[in-house]
Amino acid sequence: MRIDLLLNKLCLTKTRTIAKHACDKNLVWINQKLAKASHEAKAGDVVRLDLYGFSHEIQILTIPLGNVAKKDASQHYSMLSKTSIE
Repeated sequence: MRIDLLLNKLCLTKTRTIAKHACDKNLVWINQKLAKASHEAKAGDVVRLDLYGFSHEIQILTIPLGNVAKKDASQHYSMLSKTSIE
């Protein structure tokens, strides 16, 4: 699944457009490499996202097959760290 779509499905960004712009502005890394919006994310990937004043580092556990309810989104990833961006 595309990383911009995945970030939106897992409720890590408010919209897919925000996720795409974050990728375009070099704010998203997958396995310590800059990610374009079209990059295919897989289970086991470590994603770093610098948005909303924080640097989030997550590991993707599973790729959802369809839409995900907000309350169930956290079952698909594990939060490794969350630090404030100064």
